[in-house]
Amino acid sequence: MKTSLTELATRLLATAREAPAGRAAETLQGGHNKVLRQTAIALLDGRRLDEHENPGEATLQVLLGEVRLITGPDHTDVKAGELLIIPDARHALLALENTVLLLTVAKLVA
Repeated sequence: MKTSLTELATRLLATAREAPAGRAAETLQGGHNKVLRQTAIALLDGRRLDEHENPGEATLQVLLGEVRLITGPDHTDVKAGELLIIPDARHALLALENTVLLLTVAKLVA
């Protein structure tokens, strides 16, 4: 299956603008019971994903906009076209502008 990330980003931002939380997401690959999961997430400017645990090895690729990954007192800004390996620590995410990102998680198998 082929997916246009450009079209997906446009659609998710439109959905986020209508959502009270100012965000929208769509799983592209896998799910909660799968080893690999890819989810596209749209966050409007100033919206955040509150602090949470890293569920496994994960990367964040910004397709549009800019976000700040916050880990304790540290933060890293990630812009469109950049890829970040998410640290194995509690973290939060803040949209510095309207943003669409692709989150890829590989769950650790026990």
